[in-house]
Amino acid sequence: MAENTVKLLIVEDDYALNDTVKETISDLGEVVQVHDGDEGWFEIESGVYDAVVLDVMLPGQDGFTILKKAKEQFPDLPVLMLTAKGEIADKMQGFDLGADEYITKPFYKEELLARLKTLLRHTGVLGQDGALEVGNVQIYVDQHKVLVDDTEVSLQGREFGLLVYLVQHVGQIVTKDQIFDRLWGFDSDTSLTVVEVYMSNLRKNLRQAEAQVNIKTLRNVGYTLSATTEE
Repeated sequence: MAENTVKLLIVEDDYALNDTVKETISDLGEVVQVHDGDEGWFEIESGVYDAVVLDVMLPGQDGFTILKKAKEQFPDLPVLMLTAKGEIADKMQGFDLGADEYITKPFYKEELLARLKTLLRHTGVLGQDGALEVGNVQIYVDQHKVLVDDTEVSLQGREFGLLVYLVQHVGQIVTKDQIFDRLWGFDSDTSLTVVEVYMSNLRKNLRQAEAQVNIKTLRNVGYTLSATTEE
């Protein structure tokens, strides 16, 4: 899978289980692991993740507290709760707070992967049959391929990840900071201006390919992508 096209977060204090979950879902995209609730909320608050696998019993803030805040701030963020508790009351509490899925330990790896894939498709992060579409543009995430009117367009470096991120949030505003954190990471030594360079190159390539999409700059706010129609 293309680098950084999907970004997932695991919040689980059991290090071995955290690693198992990462191994299970790593083919879906980039996976970030944290092991306590406070760090988990710090990561979620950045707004750069496509889905979260969240344990209930955590050091610091517990999973239900994090879930409640996450759904208030990012109502469309898919959250899959992972817990050793099997009581129906605990599951109902999770669903009442907005959990999208709930898996009880121990679990089958195949089930976890299938449920997470379903959540990502429902939110448009993964297209049906692997394709994302906007205007006359089709993006095949698994194949790292972009088509405009059935003609393949070559995108260099992180241009592909940038286009995918914008299309995954079509019609929404994404900030320069969110793009940077998503594609380069919090700890990158690269300057924030690299976003403008890649955005300029992406626009040029899409314009040359006659893509029916428009990337609008909202000064001091961010960018938004929308479909256009032929005149």
